[in-house]
Amino acid sequence: MPSLLAVDLGLKTGLALFEGQGKLLWYRSHNYGTTERLKRAVPKLIDGIPELAVIVIEGGGNLATVWEKEAERRGITSLQISAREWRLLFLYSREQRSGVEAKRYAGETARKVIDWSNAPRPTSLRHDAAEAIMIGLWGVLHMGWLSKLPEGLHRWRASVAKQ
Repeated sequence: MPSLLAVDLGLKTGLALFEGQGKLLWYRSHNYGTTERLKRAVPKLIDGIPELAVIVIEGGGNLATVWEKEAERRGITSLQISAREWRLLFLYSREQRSGVEAKRYAGETARKVIDWSNAPRPTSLRHDAAEAIMIGLWGVLHMGWLSKLPEGLHRWRASVAKQ
């Protein structure tokens, strides 16, 4: 079954892996510290993910290029999005008035995705991992891998998800 890796880009990177039916498998946060460490880590990370078909990256610049080049080298689809794209789908306007607010609401919504997916619950959920979960959820909707929206996430609009 294909999988999708979501990346909240930075040297402090949020990662979330989704399976082909749209469920979250795992999520984590990792501080790579330097671009060189990130460059060395990306191939190893990808090697550990069976049937990786899509990488969705939020952010740009040199760090995005690291992920995109590795994806291209392996024939993996890569999509680059902005925070605005997934936030429009999952958060109300009033929840996006500031970056701090958006991160808080993303964390709350990510916890609902964790519960819906029956993924292990976190003791604490870093904002980069929470945002990676939301990026990945945007990705599985965009790819058409999720046929039904999970219960309890009333913000979602199927018409927006199919764009």
